[in-house]
Amino acid sequence: MLAALRYLGGACGRAGGDFPAPCGPARLRPWLLRGGCCYGRSASTSSFDVVIVGGGIVGLASARALIQRHSALSIGLLEKEKDLALHQTGHNSGVIHSGIYYKPASLKAKLCVQGAALIYEYCNKKGISYKQCGKLIVAVEQEEIPRLQALYERGLQNGVQGLRLIQKEDIKKKEPYCRGLMAIDCPHTGIVDYRQVALSFAQDFQDAGGSVLTNFEVKDIEMAKESPSGSQDGMKYPIVIRNTKGEEVRCQYVVTCAGLYSDRISEMSGCSPDPRIVPFRGDYLLLKPEKCYLVKGNIYPVPDSRFPFLGVHFTPRMDGNIWLGPNAILAFKREGYKPFDFSARDVMDVIVNSGLVKLVLENFSYGVNEMYKACFLSATVKHLQKFIPEITVRDILRGPAGVRAQALDRDGNLVEDFVFDGGVGDIGSHILHVRNAPSPAATSSLAISGMIADEVQQRFEL
Repeated sequence: MLAALRYLGGACGRAGGDFPAPCGPARLRPWLLRGGCCYGRSASTSSFDVVIVGGGIVGLASARALIQRHSALSIGLLEKEKDLALHQTGHNSGVIHSGIYYKPASLKAKLCVQGAALIYEYCNKKGISYKQCGKLIVAVEQEEIPRLQALYERGLQNGVQGLRLIQKEDIKKKEPYCRGLMAIDCPHTGIVDYRQVALSFAQDFQDAGGSVLTNFEVKDIEMAKESPSGSQDGMKYPIVIRNTKGEEVRCQYVVTCAGLYSDRISEMSGCSPDPRIVPFRGDYLLLKPEKCYLVKGNIYPVPDSRFPFLGVHFTPRMDGNIWLGPNAILAFKREGYKPFDFSARDVMDVIVNSGLVKLVLENFSYGVNEMYKACFLSATVKHLQKFIPEITVRDILRGPAGVRAQALDRDGNLVEDFVFDGGVGDIGSHILHVRNAPSPAATSSLAISGMIADEVQQRFEL
């Protein structure tokens, strides 16, 4: 398993819609829904064997996996918000990806195929609703067909089940209003409410004895300088994690799953901040309810391999809505879900410390086109009409948005695969950072958690 993890030279370091469904498991304990500490723990005095930083779906899945394997250990999870899974987990498209897109032998490919199967199994076990509605990746122009065929071959290499190339007449059978020359039929693609899944992970973790501390925004991670009040805690729990309110948690080992803040959390612990996280906002449109009959399953374009984004597509939702999009434009705030959300620190961070300028220069026309589509609905509709000509501007509404944590190195290269990394020195030997967990991290969350649990067990000799 160690050989499967990617490291960055011994130094320590991606996922949008609003309307996150408020539904979690009905038996979820009330404190979790309103925020707070379970079992009456005070953050200023809590000590754990292992602490997970980050209450998104990857962090929760990892906490669940660790406590199920190591029931004798005290394990805590820290989340800066009052509730769990509010950001990338609560602002994504809800697609259970099949694993067709990713480079063969990459962690993305391996973990997505494994993770999709595990998500379906988990939802069946827990009674969580999902729909295995399938997906068509559709070529609408002759020049897209070679790319489509190459993508099909990639999917076969990745072990994606049920793939087949279909022609015009079969496209019409599956999607009566969709036009195309050729398509890949991905029958194992599905949809689910990932926040509901994440809250179920939290319930499993809590039921097994785990503790969740919400409203705990990490400000500092360091080695304990001395034992507090003459106790042995400084020796048994050498890592001190402080929040913005001055409270602290002590522990032996730390696993960080911080998403949009993974670079900053790594830097706090004395590890390298690179690669930097650059936030990209994805704006969705909504198909009006009376027009939702036009779409049955997921309809995607043939992706352009030069970019990490899959292009504007049609996504059915568990609530019956159809999302159209998203675009991909630079967000001026890491949690900036609205067009005018702005953070001076976040903007300066990506300009000064990342390779964003080089990326923008190399992809200037693409960026301008994405911004144009964000401003003018007609531009997005024109693209959608390539697939379903019946859609007009009158049939759509502006909808939700999400922010993707895109890892970028200083040379302006997109970091494509999952990255897990440890630290250096005394503190580094006690920390494992999940530095880059882009889409399909939600689909892959259970598979990722197994890999993290394996690595934690080996690295920390649990």
